[in-house]
Amino acid sequence: MYEYVTTRREGPVEYLTLNRPDVRNAFNEQVIAELTDWASAASESARRHEIRAVVLAGAGPTFCAGADAKWMASTVGYTEAENLRDGQALAAMFLALNHLPVPLICRIQGAALGGGAGLAAVSDIVVAEHDAIFGFTEVRLGIVPAIIGPFVLAKIGQSAARELFLTGARFSATRAREIGLVHAIVTAAVLDGQVSEYVGQVLLAGPEAAIEAKALISQVADRPPAEAAATTVRAIAQRRVSAEGQEGLRAFLEKRNPSWSR
Repeated sequence: MYEYVTTRREGPVEYLTLNRPDVRNAFNEQVIAELTDWASAASESARRHEIRAVVLAGAGPTFCAGADAKWMASTVGYTEAENLRDGQALAAMFLALNHLPVPLICRIQGAALGGGAGLAAVSDIVVAEHDAIFGFTEVRLGIVPAIIGPFVLAKIGQSAARELFLTGARFSATRAREIGLVHAIVTAAVLDGQVSEYVGQVLLAGPEAAIEAKALISQVADRPPAEAAATTVRAIAQRRVSAEGQEGLRAFLEKRNPSWSR
């Protein structure tokens, strides 16, 4: 279906791979359009429970180096209106990936720079090779990490963002884990194994429960507990009486696997 993105389905798991290794999987207009289109279709599949997890990777030695140099060169002569249109397309892509209903697991090797680091920010679980390098390097080009900013801030907070956005400095996978951008660091030899382990853990969850748990995070993240209580109380009450909730609770009490993990 796509020129620069490949997809593979294994059971309920979708494998999505950026496939421009010759330019370190950098973004251009077509990559952005393809990822947006894929995210829209995958979200529909996820709501039908055809997809229960997605693994996002990059072909070749580098996960994603951000914006393609040729694409950036073409924007030098853009008017403000053209830049607005360009920015809106990129924002739509990140929003679509961020709102994917099912868990998005990101596999990072080599480097994740600029928008590549933004992909890590919109992922639910990030596994990085221990030599991987990260960076919000936009200021060194005279621009700013504007589109990815809200997603990154939600992951790493203002303190780390103030340092890393303002300096544009590259940082290690260890630092990325310390600030919450990465969840696991492994050697290259076991990178795929760690990703598979996370996939297996995700598939132990009830399909509906996983979708609702992810949605609940964004619903209550910035609300005081007292204000969020009505949402959280309703959520647990509805899940307990749902068919899936009843099956999960009965399976636990009967010391057997629930129907979705047999």
